[in-house]
Amino acid sequence: MERAKLLAAMKDRMPEKRYIHTIGVTDTAMALAERFGQNPKKAEVAAILHDSCKYADREWMKQMIIEQQMDPTLLLYHHELWHGPVGAYVARQEFGVEDPDMLNAIRFHTTGRIGMSDLEKIVYIADMIEPNRKFPDVDKLREAAKTMELNDLMITCLSHSIMFLMSKHQPIFPDSFNCYNDLLLNKKGLKS
Repeated sequence: MERAKLLAAMKDRMPEKRYIHTIGVTDTAMALAERFGQNPKKAEVAAILHDSCKYADREWMKQMIIEQQMDPTLLLYHHELWHGPVGAYVARQEFGVEDPDMLNAIRFHTTGRIGMSDLEKIVYIADMIEPNRKFPDVDKLREAAKTMELNDLMITCLSHSIMFLMSKHQPIFPDSFNCYNDLLLNKKGLKS
């Protein structure tokens, strides 16, 4: 599907503020894809669809997690994590996205995971640093995105997210810790 049609579909599914966020994530993901030698079209589609289920009915999302045999651990954590995996399902069923890399970029954009592809990292980072985000140190993350290598940038963004959740005494989904450890072990050459 082309950009205009996908964005029109998203506009009907979310408040204006989230729609503006989606455009910001899309443009940021495309710029990061260019910078890191990835396909900007894939980044564009995954970014447009990343929050397609952000405002979906909670009971329906719960039902989809159960029916589609998604990771049942999700149900133990805050419902904010559900829209990624359910969004990947919707991207395939409703929007015809078949590319596994794009689907994983949608699925794991809130948690990360072990063995993330570059596209998955790009969508995760773009979601965090897009121009409309406002949180302490977001400008530092944006500056880091101009110079850091992709894996270092991902570690920095994950660290920020994990520390924020810890400061709020919120539980942290295991995939986030596992992703952080995986990236760090790879960086230190401790993992083959």
